[in-house]
Amino acid sequence: MDGGGSEHQRGTVTCGSWIRRPENVNWVVLGTKHSSSSPCSVLTVFSFDPITSSLSSSPLASYVFEAVNGEPVAIAVHPSGDDVVCSTSNGGCKLFELYAQDSNVKLLARESVPLRGIGPQKCLAFSVDGSKLATGGADGHMRIFAWPSLSIILDEAHKSVRDMDFSLDSEFLASTSTDGSARIWKTEDGVPVATLTRNSDEKIELCRFSKDGTKPFLFCTVQKGDKALTSVWDISTWKKIGHKRLLKKSAAVMSVSKDGKYLALGSKDGDICVVEVKKMEVCHWSKRLHLGTYIATLDFCPTERVVLTTSSEWGAVVTKLNVPADWKEWQIYLVLLGLFLASAVAFYIFFKKSDNFWNFPLGKNQPARPEFGAFLKDSQPSDDRNIWGPVDM
Repeated sequence: MDGGGSEHQRGTVTCGSWIRRPENVNWVVLGTKHSSSSPCSVLTVFSFDPITSSLSSSPLASYVFEAVNGEPVAIAVHPSGDDVVCSTSNGGCKLFELYAQDSNVKLLARESVPLRGIGPQKCLAFSVDGSKLATGGADGHMRIFAWPSLSIILDEAHKSVRDMDFSLDSEFLASTSTDGSARIWKTEDGVPVATLTRNSDEKIELCRFSKDGTKPFLFCTVQKGDKALTSVWDISTWKKIGHKRLLKKSAAVMSVSKDGKYLALGSKDGDICVVEVKKMEVCHWSKRLHLGTYIATLDFCPTERVVLTTSSEWGAVVTKLNVPADWKEWQIYLVLLGLFLASAVAFYIFFKKSDNFWNFPLGKNQPARPEFGAFLKDSQPSDDRNIWGPVDM
């Protein structure tokens, strides 16, 4: 199951994410670190062509960081597609507004005191409804901010945060720690809800909630000795309901498609596998996509069966998945129109050919059956017509 077209964007890319724009197009934002040819780190936005499954050769917009900020570490894009938060290795988090007017696109830095002073963040995530922002710091602080006020809902210090994800209804936040534990938080008030159970030889590493709206699951990668498993918890009870070996090697990153149909895992040596959630079976492999290097980003395109992966050595790679094509909205309407026309033709043929049906006894000088046009006329009697006949008083 190797395959799927891939397109590379070379450079020392440290992180990236898709941007779903209000104009119903998809862009990609990439963070690149400084190199011998570029002394400063840069945040860059590229357009995406769904026909060729490739990024534009020239950027739409870019922002150059000051040297004191260090390099980009993590990126989160607001569901509206208008705001981007980027964590840097030295300068905390920076907030950007993505301004787009016709062909004029700009990344405008906005002052944000609550984000500026929190230090480097290993992971960032917006809630699905866009009302909250979660950050996980290298110092062990996990925070939940209300958006856009950035008022603090939760500020919890524990072992270094490894991964986090919001549930589809934005009610819960799951977080994993470098010590192998995983906790569930209520996002409204930051109250801890549950700690996922695990055996003493198990370490929970990555976490993603299901996103299809029908299966209330939490997927986690679990390292059990030398075995890499993908385990599933029921979020109504927070009890483990099963596990399966999918990637069959340690995972560095995990992602779920926006419609919840697919789950993707990226290995620490450059492979990715895509799993059909309904069957929990691998439906796509891309081996050595980053040629043995650590995959830092794995993100599904919002509207296409395409994934974005990044690594510091091989840059950004856009890969078209070998999975069944989805029905487009216009295709569904076309099928419905075809069914309606076919039904109309069948009714007309039935009306014209079914003489035995219409030849019931009628009065003198009346036709054997009504004309087809009669069905299109108003069947209501006129006001000056007595349909009851004479009435004796």
